[in-house]
Amino acid sequence: MSLPSDPALEKNAPPANPFSPLARRLDQGFGVVMESAAAAIVLVEIVVLFAGVVARYVFHAPLVWSDELASILFLWLSMLGAVVALRRGEHMRMAALVNSAKPGTRAMLDAVAITAALAFLALVLWPAYEYAEEEHFIITPALEISNAWRASAIPAGMLLMMLAALLRLFKLSTLRQIAVAVGVTAALVAAFWLAQPVFASLGKLNLIVFFVCVVAGCVFAGVPIAFSFALATFGYLALTTQTPMLVMVGRLDEGMSHLILLAVPLFIFLGALIEMTGMARAMIGFLASLLGHVRGGLSYVLIGAMYLISGISGSKIADMAAIAPVLFPEMKKRGAKPGDLVALLSATGAQTETIPPSIVLITIGSVTGVSIAALFTGGMLPAVVLGLCLCSVVWWRYRNEDLSGIQRVPKREIARLFWVALPAVALPFVIRAAVVEGVATATEVSTIGVVYSVLAGLIFYRQFDWRRLRPMLIETASLSGAIMLIVGCATAMAWGLTQSGFSTDLAKIMASLPGGSYGFLAVSIVAFIVLGCVLEGIPAIVLFGPLLFPIAKAVGVHEVHYAMVVIFAMGIGLFAPPIGVGYYGACAVSKVEPTEGMKYIWGYMAALLVGLLLVAAVPWFSTGFLKT
Repeated sequence: MSLPSDPALEKNAPPANPFSPLARRLDQGFGVVMESAAAAIVLVEIVVLFAGVVARYVFHAPLVWSDELASILFLWLSMLGAVVALRRGEHMRMAALVNSAKPGTRAMLDAVAITAALAFLALVLWPAYEYAEEEHFIITPALEISNAWRASAIPAGMLLMMLAALLRLFKLSTLRQIAVAVGVTAALVAAFWLAQPVFASLGKLNLIVFFVCVVAGCVFAGVPIAFSFALATFGYLALTTQTPMLVMVGRLDEGMSHLILLAVPLFIFLGALIEMTGMARAMIGFLASLLGHVRGGLSYVLIGAMYLISGISGSKIADMAAIAPVLFPEMKKRGAKPGDLVALLSATGAQTETIPPSIVLITIGSVTGVSIAALFTGGMLPAVVLGLCLCSVVWWRYRNEDLSGIQRVPKREIARLFWVALPAVALPFVIRAAVVEGVATATEVSTIGVVYSVLAGLIFYRQFDWRRLRPMLIETASLSGAIMLIVGCATAMAWGLTQSGFSTDLAKIMASLPGGSYGFLAVSIVAFIVLGCVLEGIPAIVLFGPLLFPIAKAVGVHEVHYAMVVIFAMGIGLFAPPIGVGYYGACAVSKVEPTEGMKYIWGYMAALLVGLLLVAAVPWFSTGFLKT
């Protein structure tokens, strides 16, 4: 996970080279243009999709062009968002090893990461242009315009990302670092190119060379995950097969073009709105009034608040940032250790991965074909099971807490806080009901939540900072672009693995595991915990979901049940130190040193593992409320 860089620190840093001042000025103007365009597209998407819901459900006159226009704008949003993320240094990457290096080594690795991304963009730019040109002949059914209007987003985005990478390189790196990084990257590209005869003799061992060695080398060197996938896939297809690179661009397009994934940026923006309008604070205040007088009560509030808020926000960092500042000061006053607080916050991040409308659930539905409504229904109870396991650890640790100075909140005050929190508490249920009852799709329902939150902020809570809208839209575009580029590159990588015959071999191995369905689940749990440590949830799901879900069905595991198991397994890997990068995100939000939480987190991780095993062993938790 790459946490957002600090633009102020970059701006005030001394010039890295003679060209740094010019690069910074150019980058500032470039950033204003890119961020404004991406933010505007997010806003237009919300308006278009909400208009479609109102026209269809209220006036019974569907807008036949709304989905098509939303799809065109979505690809542009994905590419421009990726540009913004690259410029701001916000693409997801495994930064733990890089950050532990000495400053000079870290700066050099950062420069190499940028040049590695540049290498891929330069190699794929011409195929991307050819792909857009091929799409020129296709006419869209509703708007009746050339599909090149949509497909041209890919080469345009690639070109703009190259510009963003070059400006970032000259802005932050010394000339020596730039020369060494370019030399290392060029030498590696040339070495792989000259090794084509060797690759031709390796057969399926090339899968290990490219999809294990190259991916691992890039990821641990700090190259963003999306570009690590892309470089490995491009290298495999270009150097070991006769596949035209036009096909790889098509797979990138396919991965980023699922309209259901448009829910990602819209729910990210909705999560930011909930925090800005005071809805999150109202929910937490009500829960604290109910449980504040109980031993460990605020820890239970933390678990419950993450359960409510995680279903709406698109970012675990945003979830944590909404809760930690509200609860942590009071919890510290009561004697809670900062390490214990950050450990519990990190554990709740893993616990709430299945709460709808989770971005991971939406991604699973888009890449595997499993019903989004079924996933939303199936995700509620498993999260309760893991939450109760966490509560058992809280009860044990706080069973002797001194509450002599804590007063119970009067019932009248609890009732008042309930009415204040009611609009906020109702939002998750409004969203879920709208999807289940067919009022809106999983993509469109986020716009209902956005309009609901705006009205609640303006009318009920009277807390709406218009000045924060633009930064929120930009953050939405940046995070969405980073996610969607990963999805596109992982889709291309999964296609390459499938074409190699790997998926067939994997199916045979997994189907022959001893223990039947439970043996398959056990191996999947171990595999996805490891994947969660390295790749985070979305890349791992996009890469392996299409391969493993059909096998799960074949061995008798319900697809919704399997989804819950692998999501929790990835969540445990993501938030478990020392490799799990989500843990460091929790530490950054809480402003607590990672070492302080280490001795506390293992009890919570053990509870999560027990909860995961219960969910895996009892399919009813995931499927008991599904309509048959």
